[in-house]
This record gives sequence, structure tokens and C-alpha cells, in this order.
Amino acid sequence: MATTTTSSPNSLLFHHSTTSRKPSSLRLYTSSRVSLRRISCTAVSSPPPSVSSSASSTGRLFNFAAGPATLPESVILEAQAELFNYQGSGMSIMEMSHRSKEFDYVIKKAESDLRSLLSISDDYSVLFLQGGATTQFAAAPLNLCASPDTTVDYIVTGSWGDKAFKEAQKYCKPNLIWSGKAEKYTKIPCFDSLQQSPDARYLHICANETIHGVEFKDYPTPANKDSVLVADMSSNFCSKPVDVSRFGLIYAGAQKNVGPSGVTVVIVRKDLIGNAQPITPVMLDYKTHADTLSLYNTPPCFAIYICSLVFADLLKQGGLVESVRSLMNVPFTLRRPELEKTFIAEASKEGMVQLKGHRSVGGMRASIYNAMPLAGVEKLVAFMKDFQARNP
Repeated sequence: MATTTTSSPNSLLFHHSTTSRKPSSLRLYTSSRVSLRRISCTAVSSPPPSVSSSASSTGRLFNFAAGPATLPESVILEAQAELFNYQGSGMSIMEMSHRSKEFDYVIKKAESDLRSLLSISDDYSVLFLQGGATTQFAAAPLNLCASPDTTVDYIVTGSWGDKAFKEAQKYCKPNLIWSGKAEKYTKIPCFDSLQQSPDARYLHICANETIHGVEFKDYPTPANKDSVLVADMSSNFCSKPVDVSRFGLIYAGAQKNVGPSGVTVVIVRKDLIGNAQPITPVMLDYKTHADTLSLYNTPPCFAIYICSLVFADLLKQGGLVESVRSLMNVPFTLRRPELEKTFIAEASKEGMVQLKGHRSVGGMRASIYNAMPLAGVEKLVAFMKDFQARNP
């Protein structure tokens, strides 16, 4: 029997897909009255589909990793075709100058397509940075707080939100206004009950926690009219439409939904740029990168190029309204924990890899980002049913 923890009134777990391309086998139900749901797999005697019947004929596996994660096959093939001689330039995208006309086109198209996907207005700067979302745990307070004495609020719904809160303590005065730690990070708070600081400069959330699989389905509004909402959207970035205008700052590591590791996307309201604390390192100052269009120094060119291909691919599919997915990260356990290693090993033999849970919590985890095909989810569900039948 597989089980999964779920969230509370403002969180999102398994739900019905809205298009035929989405994994409909895993569904999300929300309730304000429960904090635990159980997924029951009906036992079947037939074996799970073989790798050849579901996986690509190229031999690619179904990669359920939490990040770096699976990428659209069409994007990888396009990058492969252009790798040796990009657009007739006589060199690879990995070899050319970041100030060349070819790469200038790549990075500008990446920004333009991302703006189209999320309807980002000219009131915001879009930056392609390095250092992962973890670096933004420091960059956010350094840029948005005038001094180390500035008050900010944090809602902690999982491990990454907790890390962001702890890092902020070095650069400002963060208040932990809600934490789900006591309940093992299985819920989202009721927004009306939040005791926000009246003078908070910003309210910080992690939109989706990859380890515990807790996702905001709606977002809180800062109580202070001069405050802004800040969100780490690393693991559900570009998985669904988002009203960017509700946020002062959004940041996301690309390596889950929109590209390979190495690039971090920052969307920051322009009026919040230029007031960084004096101690802010030049590479963490948003003004540095906004003024130079993300080209202050050599950026992660190849990673940005792949992001550009992914953005274009999403637009071809109809944008984020058509691509909206169910929960990105699905943690689950077995009733008999001693069978977990067997489950993971057998799944790997069937062409499904990276199902081991995060080292801090154990169990298993299936990450179903945008590029995971429906066939991968159907294959996993069939395998789970078969495994249960063989291990009652």
C-alpha cells in the first residue's frame, strides 16, 4: 500500500488533469478537514508494461528525478542537432562569446518568450543568474531590505522555506509567522489566521516544496501595503499560469521545469532594484544584472540556450494554460518500509529511475515535471499496482 501526506486548505496535491496530455492517473484532492490521504492501488495480476512498450524507442528511461530533471525530448534533439554548428555559425553555442550576435539573440528570445508565457509586464526585470535558488536566500533580503534591522515575514512549509528563513537571519530581522514543521510539513496555513508583522518589508513563501510535496494553490497577500510577496518557485516554475503582478520578487532554479542546472531565473519588480544594502556583493546586487541585461560577466550560456528552447516549446503547445500540471513532486511510502529498496530496484529494471526519496525524509518520490510524458506516469501506476499484488 502506498501512502502520501497531503496539505490543508491552501495547498495542492493530486488533482484531475485538464488536458489529455497530462498525467490523469495521479489526482489531487484538497480538504480543510484532513491532513493525511492514502492512495490505494487496486491489486492486479498482470505484469507491468515492459520498457519497450512505454519508453522511447531511443532507449531513454522515465526519469522521475526531482532535479536536475527530465527535459522535453524534442528540446534535447533540437539541441543535439545544433550542438556542433549552431545556426551555421561554424561553432557550438558552448564555444561562442556571450557578447556575440548569436547569443544576444538567444538570451533576448529567452526573455521575450518567458515574458509571453507568464505575461510579465515591463514593470519587471527578468534576470538569468547563477548560484541556484539557494543564493537567492541571501540575495532577496540583501536587495529588498534597507538595513540588517529591517523586518520581514516568512511562512515555512518545508525544508527549503526553512533554509531560506535561516539564511535571511544574517541580513535582516525575519519573523517566522507560521511553520508546518510540527506536523512534518504536510499542510499550508489558513491565510486569514496569519499574524503578519505590520512593518514587514516582504512576505516570503516557497511555492512548492520538492521534498515534502506541499504546494500553494493560492498565495497570501502581505498585510502591509508597502510590503511585497516573495516566492521561491523553483520546482513549479512554468508549470501553470501565475499572476506575476501579485509578487515583488520571484526566483527559480531552472533545473526542474525549464532547463538544465546552472541558471537561476529572477523576476523582480523594477522599483525594488537599486536599494541593496552596502554589504551586498556585486554579483548578488540585482542592479548589477538589470543594468547589463544579465551579461555583467559570462553567464551560463548553454543553460540559457536550453531554457530558451523549453520556453519556445511551451509556447508551441499553447502556453501554460495548456501545460498546467498536477503536483510536481509526489512523495510516498510503503506500508512495509523494508520493501522500499526492492521497489526502487525493480522500478529501475522496468525503466523508471530516480524514485528514491530525499535523503532527509526517506521513502520514495516521483517528480512529474512538465517534460514527464503521460506514458511515464501510467507506467509507474501500473507498476505500483503490480508491486502491491505481489507484496500484499
